[in-house]
Amino acid sequence: MKIAMIGTGYVGLVTGACLAHIGHEIICVDHDQSKISALKNGEIPIYEPGLDKVVADSIASGNLTFTTELTEAVEAVGTIFIAVGTPPAADGRSDLTQVEAAAKQIAKAANGSKIVVIKSTVPVGTCRRVGRILGKHGEDHEFHVASNPEFLREGNAVDDFMNPDRIVVGTDSDKSEAAMRDIYQRFEAQDVPFVSTNLETSELIKYSANAFLAAKVAFINEMSNLCDATGANVEDLSLGIGLDERIGKAFLKPGPGYGGSCFPKDTLALTILAQEADAPSRIIESVVDSNSNHIRRLGRKIAEFCADSWGLDYQHPLIDKRIAVLGLAFKANTDDIRSAASTVIAPLLIKQGASVIGYDPEASEAALDAIDHIETTTDMDEALEGADAVVILTEWENIKSIDWSKKKKLLKSPVIIDLRNLFDPDQMAELNIQYSSLGRPLTGNRR
Repeated sequence: MKIAMIGTGYVGLVTGACLAHIGHEIICVDHDQSKISALKNGEIPIYEPGLDKVVADSIASGNLTFTTELTEAVEAVGTIFIAVGTPPAADGRSDLTQVEAAAKQIAKAANGSKIVVIKSTVPVGTCRRVGRILGKHGEDHEFHVASNPEFLREGNAVDDFMNPDRIVVGTDSDKSEAAMRDIYQRFEAQDVPFVSTNLETSELIKYSANAFLAAKVAFINEMSNLCDATGANVEDLSLGIGLDERIGKAFLKPGPGYGGSCFPKDTLALTILAQEADAPSRIIESVVDSNSNHIRRLGRKIAEFCADSWGLDYQHPLIDKRIAVLGLAFKANTDDIRSAASTVIAPLLIKQGASVIGYDPEASEAALDAIDHIETTTDMDEALEGADAVVILTEWENIKSIDWSKKKKLLKSPVIIDLRNLFDPDQMAELNIQYSSLGRPLTGNRR
């Protein structure tokens, strides 16, 4: 099938390249000429493992092309995906400016019947709204609207697309449902569940899934705090509840709060949607508050642990101290720092008088633009050299595999606050490292 993909951001590029990889002819459209030129040369604007090869192979096969000419792309296909950004507006709602603009352009460029698929994450009612825009600006043509939310995890997006656990589609006609089944027939043939529903339910499935996963993250973080207070072990707790098949093991690892482009934006947008529908979601409102409080609490935890380790009082222990932050992206295998813990914790440390140097193999440059007064590097040893303390925020493989018996000598003082629980407290104690993690019992005089 010939398909136009409007938007070459994270969702549009991954979806377009993967659809091309399974045999569809995809025209990716973006108004950014420099981005399109780079993509034509195989240069990928985001860090996503495996995506460069999928793009290169799909270009070589002739199934994937790039253009800035939206009208030509729309005229050449029968199905158009809208995969543009829906960033949070100042009031927390999803900003649908790009979605609406794309719909207007599609309507004006249409040269016959078109199926328009909303791939962007949008609040309930957006697809109907897009349908009205299409009808108003392209009244001479027939349009069918479909919702097809994405469930791609950054850092694992290509595999998630090629091995989905379900396909969710909302449609407004038999014609649009048939087209969507045709697009994803490869996966239906592999017995991947195909959830076909109406537009509103499909839109809400995306928000509900992200909200539920965010709730699991917030829950285990709250339990890790309770473990700290009672001497319980959060890792054993996570195992004990995660083996219950009604709960499941996923998203039950404590950390520095959820971040990225989805959970923070979508949970907030869902609470606003629920309030406006007079069906407030108090659970999700609490999840949003819990996550924010957890990240701020960790800022205090770092300062207090450092004060204890250095033998200082709690008043201003971080003044003139050099803190190395390992991991700036919100998770490993991505360069995305949107709502990352580093964007909250690093400023808190800087505000308390510390100089902060951040290390990340992919997100260091992005962090310079997002965090005032931070120094960044892609050389881990440079970050560790002369550090008074180390804060671990991201579970990159090369951070997980650090041999502290060797790296310890780079530090001015052996103080490590591990907010991903990557290392064994007993082993750190044997190395005479002052070590703090989340929700795990004290080891000797160390946390």
